[in-house]
Amino acid sequence: MWRCGRAAGPLRRLSGANLGARRWGSTACERALRYQVGEKIHEFTVNQVTSIPELFLTAVRLSHDSTKAQYLHLAREDPNNLFSVQFRTTPMDSTGVPHVLEHTVLCGSKRYPCRDPFFKMLNRSLSTFMNAFTASDYTLYPFSTQNHKDFQNLLSVYLDAAFFPCLRELDFWQEGWRLEHENPSDPQTPLIFKGVVFNEMKGAFTDNERIFSQHLQNRLLPDHTYSVISGGDPLCIPDLTWEQLKQFHATHYHPSNARFFTYGNFPLEQHLKQIQEEALSKFEKIEPRTIVPAQKPWDKPREFHVTCGPDSLAADSSKQTTVSVSFLLSDITDTFEAFTLSLLSSLLIGGPNSPFYKALIESGLGTDFSPDVGYNGHTREAYFSVGLQGISEKDVGKVRDLIDRTIEEVAEKGFEDDRIEALLHKIEIQMKHQSVSFGLALTSYIASYWNHDGDPVELLKLGGQVEQFRRCLKEDPKFLQEKVKQYFKSNQHKLTLTMKPDDKYSEKQTQMETEKLKQKVSVLSQEDKQRIYEKGLELQTEQSKPQDASCLPALKVSDITPSLVGTELEVALAAGDTPVQYCAQPTNGVIYFRAFSSLNSLPEELRPYVPLFCSVLTKLGCGLLNYREQAQQIELKTGGMTVSPHVLPDDSNLDSYEQGVLFSSYCLDRNLPDMMHLWTEIFNSPCFEEEERFKVLVKMAAQELSNGIPDSGHLYAALRAARTLTPAGDLKETFSGMDQVRLMKRIAEMTDIKPVLRKLPRIQKHLLNRDHLRCSVNATPQQLSQSEQVVESFLRSLSRSKKERKPARPHMVEKTSPSGPSGSGCRGPQIIRKLVTDPTFKPCQMKTHFLLPFPVNYVGECVRTAPYTDPDHASLKILARLMTSKFLHTEIREKGGAYGGGAKLSHNGIFTLYSYRDPQSTETLQSFSKAVDWAKAGRFSQQDIDEAKLSVFSAVDAPVAPSDQGMDHFLYGLSDEMKQAHREQLFAVSHEDLVRVSSKYLGVGKSTHGLAVLGPENTKLAKDPSWIVR
Repeated sequence: MWRCGRAAGPLRRLSGANLGARRWGSTACERALRYQVGEKIHEFTVNQVTSIPELFLTAVRLSHDSTKAQYLHLAREDPNNLFSVQFRTTPMDSTGVPHVLEHTVLCGSKRYPCRDPFFKMLNRSLSTFMNAFTASDYTLYPFSTQNHKDFQNLLSVYLDAAFFPCLRELDFWQEGWRLEHENPSDPQTPLIFKGVVFNEMKGAFTDNERIFSQHLQNRLLPDHTYSVISGGDPLCIPDLTWEQLKQFHATHYHPSNARFFTYGNFPLEQHLKQIQEEALSKFEKIEPRTIVPAQKPWDKPREFHVTCGPDSLAADSSKQTTVSVSFLLSDITDTFEAFTLSLLSSLLIGGPNSPFYKALIESGLGTDFSPDVGYNGHTREAYFSVGLQGISEKDVGKVRDLIDRTIEEVAEKGFEDDRIEALLHKIEIQMKHQSVSFGLALTSYIASYWNHDGDPVELLKLGGQVEQFRRCLKEDPKFLQEKVKQYFKSNQHKLTLTMKPDDKYSEKQTQMETEKLKQKVSVLSQEDKQRIYEKGLELQTEQSKPQDASCLPALKVSDITPSLVGTELEVALAAGDTPVQYCAQPTNGVIYFRAFSSLNSLPEELRPYVPLFCSVLTKLGCGLLNYREQAQQIELKTGGMTVSPHVLPDDSNLDSYEQGVLFSSYCLDRNLPDMMHLWTEIFNSPCFEEEERFKVLVKMAAQELSNGIPDSGHLYAALRAARTLTPAGDLKETFSGMDQVRLMKRIAEMTDIKPVLRKLPRIQKHLLNRDHLRCSVNATPQQLSQSEQVVESFLRSLSRSKKERKPARPHMVEKTSPSGPSGSGCRGPQIIRKLVTDPTFKPCQMKTHFLLPFPVNYVGECVRTAPYTDPDHASLKILARLMTSKFLHTEIREKGGAYGGGAKLSHNGIFTLYSYRDPQSTETLQSFSKAVDWAKAGRFSQQDIDEAKLSVFSAVDAPVAPSDQGMDHFLYGLSDEMKQAHREQLFAVSHEDLVRVSSKYLGVGKSTHGLAVLGPENTKLAKDPSWIVR
C-alpha cells in the first residue's frame, strides 16, 4: 500500500494507550526493566532501558552485533502484540520501485515459495492486522496478533519475505507492470499496460487532493528522494525493469539498513532468538548508502503551477482552484523543536478560533483548507502548509495576502492562554484515551523520526516535552511568536503552489499513456511480441493453477477460543424511564458517554437533511456560547463531541431496522460535569441563527464528501447496489450514499441557504428530547457512581413531548434487548428499541452507473440474504471469506489488475461482491457470476473452509477498546448469549452448508440482486437499457 501525505503531530498520530485490566508496573514492564545496558541476548546488545510511565510502557533499545541492525522493544501489558520491520528506501526516480518491491516481496520467498504467502496467511492466522506501507523514504511491514504461536508463524513469513524473497519475473509482471494483450489468449487483441501497482497509482491520482500533496512535496524538497513519487507515476512505472527491482532489494533490504520493532506483552528473548536464527545470522554488515541529505535552503521564495481534472461534484465549477503557501521547517530529529512546531501548527489552523481559520475559511473565498494543511513530519525536514481549495482563480492573490497578513498578526499578538491550555489538554487526554491498535500507532508515530536516526525513545517521552514547552512559555511569553517570525515571517524557503482544473486533463493523461504505450510497442521485434504473448499465457496459467500452500505455517480451528469473554453490563432507569447502560472498564481515568435518539417521528421530507444537522449541531454555538466559545469549551473539557446518523439492522428480520442519531463524547473524569453541561446546552438551546457560519460548514462538508469518493468508491457502489434490497437500504443511501453527496453539492450551490437552515429547528424538535432516548457510560467502577448523578441531571434537564408523537412510518415494532437472567452479563431493566418495519416491502433489482471522471472503476453487487440470528448468516459469512481468498482475489486482482476486490457479509444480511480501483467493469461483474458458480459447485476443500473460519474469527475476536465494550448490546441489542450462539454457528459451518447457501441465496433468480458501478463512460453499460446512467 502506498502511503502519501502527512504525518500529524502527537495530537493525531499517537491516539492513546490500550491499557489492559492490569495497572502500570505489571509483568511485561517489570520483565523489561530487569535488562541491563551492555547485556547480550541472542547476538543483540542492550543499549538502553527506559521507563515511560505516561504511556505505561518500558522501552528497550538494542543493536545486532554483526549487522548493526537497530531494534526497539516496547514492553506493555497489552495482549495485542505487534512486529514491524522498516527499511530506509530512497528512490531517485518515479518508477515506483520501492512500491512495486513492497508488493513483490510478498509474492513468495525462499522458505515459503508458494505464490502470495502474504494473502494466504490472512486465512491461516488470527492476526488483528497485516499490511505493508511504502512511504516517501521508508517501507514498513507490520503485523499484530493476540496469539503467541500465530506471532511466531507470522514473524517467520515476514522475515523470509523481506530478506529472502523469490522476486520472480512473473510476480513483477503481475504486481508492477507488463505489456499484455487485452485478451491474453488472443494475440490479435491490442497490447495494453497492466499491473496491480500501475492500476493502483492510476486510481490514486484520480484524487485531486493527492495530486496537489504530491506536487507540494516534490517542489518544496527538490534536491533528493522527495522530488520523485515513491509510489510510482503511472507514466514512469513502465520504465522499471525486473533487474532494477532486484538491485534495489539487494541495496535496501539488508539488516544494516533495517529497524526492527516489537510491542506488547510477549517475551523479548523469543523474538530476538527467532529473528537472529531465521534472518540476521545469514548476513554480514554493509554500509547502506540510503541517507537522505538535508535539503539546501532557498535564498528566495518559489512559485509553481499544476493542473488537475475538474471535479464534477464540486459546488461551483468556476471555483475549483487550489492555492497554498508552504514553508520548510527544522529537521524532524530535533525532538523538542519538532514538538513545538507541531503544536504551533495546531494553534495556527485548528478549529474556528485559530487565526488561519478566521482569515481563510471565514473569508468566503474558498470551501476548505488546501490539502496537506498544517504540520507534515514525514520527511527529513518537516514543513508547514496553509491555503484554500475551491477558490476562483482571480482570488489567488487575495489568499496569499491573507496568509502573509495573518502571519504578521500572529507574530505580533501571539495566542490566547486558553487556546494553548486546550491544546495541552488534548495531548493529555489523547495519551489516556485507549485504542486497540496502540502498537500500530506507535510504530507509525516513530517511523519517520527513527528512519533519519533520531532516538525513538526520546520521541515517546511526551510528558517531558509538555513540561519543557510550559517552561519555555513561562520563561519567554513570546516564545511562540519568535518561532512564527523565524519559520514563517523570515523564511525564504517558501513555496506558493497553485492548482487549477483543466477540462482536457483526463484526455491528456490518456493521450500520454497512449504515447508511452506506442513508444514501448514500436521498438518490439516480432520475437519480442511472441515472447509477450507467451509470457501472458504463462502468467494466466500460473494464476489459474491450484495453489499448494502446505509450506506455510498455520493455526488450526482448534486454536480458536470456543467461548467468548463476556462483558458485565448494568442497565438502570434514570430520570424516570430513560435506560442508561453502565459498563465498568479500565478506562485510565477517561469517561465515555453516548446517547441514542430515535428518528421515528421525523417527517420524511426532513430525512435527507439529518446528516447535515448532525455535522453542524456541535459547531454553531449553544446556550450563551457562540460557536467560537463552544469550540473552545469542547477542546478544553472533552476529547471531542460527535453526532452521527445511524441505521441499525434488526438481528432477526431484514425488513425491520432502527433509525436514530448517536451522540458520543469522552472526557477526563475531572471534566465530566462540564462535558454533560455542554450536552445539556446543545440539546436544550442549540443555535441555528448564524447563517454565515452555516454556509462555511456546508461548503466544507460538501467539499469533504466530494474529495472522499476516490478512496471510498467501492463503499458508495455497495450502498447504491443495496438500496432497493431492504427497507433500510434506501435510508442508508439517503444518509451516506451518492444521494447525500449530490444533495450537499446542491445545498452548497444555493445563493439563499435560509430554507435549509430553517429545517434544522424542525429536526431538533423530533430529536433533541427525552422521548426515545437511551444512554451508555463506560468508565472505571469508581467513576460510574459519579457518572450516574451527572447523567441523571442531564436527562432531567431535557424536555419531553406533552403527547406521544406519531411515527412517520405506519408500521412499528417494539423489541427488547436481552438483559437480566436471559441476557448473560447484563443486569437490570430491558432496553426497548422501537423498530420500523414494512410488511409490504418487495425487494427489486436496480442497476446504476455513476459517471465519474476516473480512469478506474468501483464495482458493487449486493444480494439480500439472511439476518444475524439465522444459522445461514454464519454460513454466508464463511462463504464470503472463502470466495474472496480462493476465487475473487485471483480473478479480480491477479488477473484483472484491480487494486482490491472480494466478498463480505454485513450485519444487516446484505452480501456484497466488490472491486476497488478496477480497470474492468462488466468483466468484473462476470467474475462475480463465476465466483457464485464456483461456490455452488463446492470447489473447495475442508482445509479451505478451516482457513476461512480462521480469517472470520480474527475479525470476530478482534480486540475491543474499553471505550467500546458493550456497544453491541447498546446499539444492536446483541447479548453475549446471542453472540455465543452465532459463534457456535460459525464453528459448525460445513461444506454442505456452504454449497446450500450459495444456491439458496446467490444463484440467479434466487434472491434479489442490486448492481452499481462508479467510473468512466462505458459503452456496454450505456447500450444496456437495464442500467440507469447518472
